[in-house]
Amino acid sequence: MKDTRAAEFQSKVAELLVRHKSILDTLSKLQESSATVNRSVCKAVTSCGCLSIRAGKQSYPPDISLKECKDFASAHLEGSLCEVCHEVISEKLGDNLFYMVALCNLLDFDLDDLINKELQRLNTMGHFNLS
Repeated sequence: MKDTRAAEFQSKVAELLVRHKSILDTLSKLQESSATVNRSVCKAVTSCGCLSIRAGKQSYPPDISLKECKDFASAHLEGSLCEVCHEVISEKLGDNLFYMVALCNLLDFDLDDLINKELQRLNTMGHFNLS
C-alpha cells in the first residue's frame, strides 16, 4: 500500500473492521450510514434551523457554456451549519467514509488508486463527466 493519508486510513479500517466484516454487513452499514448523513442534514434544517432549503427550478441563460453553468447554479441552501450540526454531520460523514473504505477493502480496491483514477477521469472529461 502507498504511503498516503488515504492508504493509512484504509489500513486502519482493515485493522479495526471486525464486527461487520461480512460483505452483507458492510453493504448494509454503508447504506445505513448514508441514511444517517441524510437524516443529520435534514435535522439541521427541521430541528435546529441553522440551514434552510429554498429550492426551485435552476435557470440558466441560454447563451452560456457548460463551464459557466456553475456560476448560475444554486445549492438551494441558506444559512450555515452551527457548531453542533457541523460536528454531528462530520461524524456521520466519517462513519460513511469508514464503511465505504471497508467495502473497498473487501473488494480489493486501493483507495489511492480509486481517487487517482477518478481525478484523472475528471481532468480528462471536465464538465462533460456529468450525466
